[in-house]
Amino acid sequence: MKSVLIIDDEPDMGFALKEAITRFGFDAHFYRDPSYVLSNLNISDFSLIITDVKMPKMDGIQFLSEIRKKGLNLPVLVITGYGAIEDAVKAMKLGAVDYIIKPFSFDVLKNLISRLIPDEKDIVAESKEMKRILEIVREIAKTDITVLLTGESGTGKEVIARYIHKNSLRANSPFVAINCAAITETLLEAELFGYEKGAFTGATERKPGKFEIANKGTILLDEVSEMAYRLQAKLLRVIQEKEVDRVGGTKPVSVDVRIIATTNKDLAEEVKKGNFREDLFYRINVFPVRIPPLRERKEDIIPLAEFFVKRLSNKMSKNFTLSEEMRNFLLSKTWHGNVRELENLIYRVAVLSHDGILRPPQEGEVYESKKELKVGKIKEAEKELIIEALNKTLGNRTKAAELLGISVRTLRNKIKEFGLKDI
Repeated sequence: MKSVLIIDDEPDMGFALKEAITRFGFDAHFYRDPSYVLSNLNISDFSLIITDVKMPKMDGIQFLSEIRKKGLNLPVLVITGYGAIEDAVKAMKLGAVDYIIKPFSFDVLKNLISRLIPDEKDIVAESKEMKRILEIVREIAKTDITVLLTGESGTGKEVIARYIHKNSLRANSPFVAINCAAITETLLEAELFGYEKGAFTGATERKPGKFEIANKGTILLDEVSEMAYRLQAKLLRVIQEKEVDRVGGTKPVSVDVRIIATTNKDLAEEVKKGNFREDLFYRINVFPVRIPPLRERKEDIIPLAEFFVKRLSNKMSKNFTLSEEMRNFLLSKTWHGNVRELENLIYRVAVLSHDGILRPPQEGEVYESKKELKVGKIKEAEKELIIEALNKTLGNRTKAAELLGISVRTLRNKIKEFGLKDI
């Protein structure tokens, strides 16, 4: 089982993290003193380190510096508060792979850990097409060339982007991903390029942007086609000049970043429509790689399903297997949602399985509607957050509501909705 090392001087936070990470299906170990960890533990035995930044005897920055001096390159995730973003940036420059700001939900933590701890196999590729693509991207990875990954939603573009980074000379530096479609124009500008204190209402301190955080590493511009036209001009300048202008800033900041962009649209067509700048298109379309949909690489369907089954078995400590009927069912589908749809299906069927044998879903058990799937995932995450908050506060609804940022009445209604009365 993959092991996670937790370092935090606050016992409540440390034990809460240990309990949550254990539930995620990982082996978790908690220590309060980083000096003790350095002197007494074989750190290379761990798959991931999670460390607080602010600690009295040795802070997270010093600890990270010490393990890097030892030549240890395992991933480190730092925990920081809103007032200590600068410390998080220092940690990223020392090789931390990411940071998380308190307070955070355990759902966010779970997603981060799942991304940071590598699976037994980077990418499942049994089809000739995917094997050819992996050969290409391994060669691309050795260079600093800008890559544009195209393909339908759910084909694994971000997975390929991470694979490129992991096999590049920048592998020990940050990999920073940002979804251009999920953030409003104003917020995206601040997130990408950073801002100075006083740049706008609420800007109480200077904040570096994703490009600065990714310095010496790789930045993934996910769904770049959704970026507002005005911001495209600013992105073009970053690519050309290798420097960013913070919002409200007076001088540019130099950055050295490898850019990978993804899109599920035809960017050339978007240029013709006037939605995407032609000069920017040529700047990011230096080496385009199309990731084929799952229906074009049927040889990958069963290996992918087996991969997800194995991962689920490890996380749930239960042995799941695919029935022959399930295998035939999977091969018969067209997979409009691609690999992501396949993973979701395996998960839902496993939840409904009583004996661990995964069989084709009965009519009404699996919803194909993207809208229904989205609502279901939101409800599932919401329920998990409420359970975590109630456990952390030992069932105290008032404290749990404060932790979640909702009223006690709303929490009471949610407890009733999810049938959590006995927690």
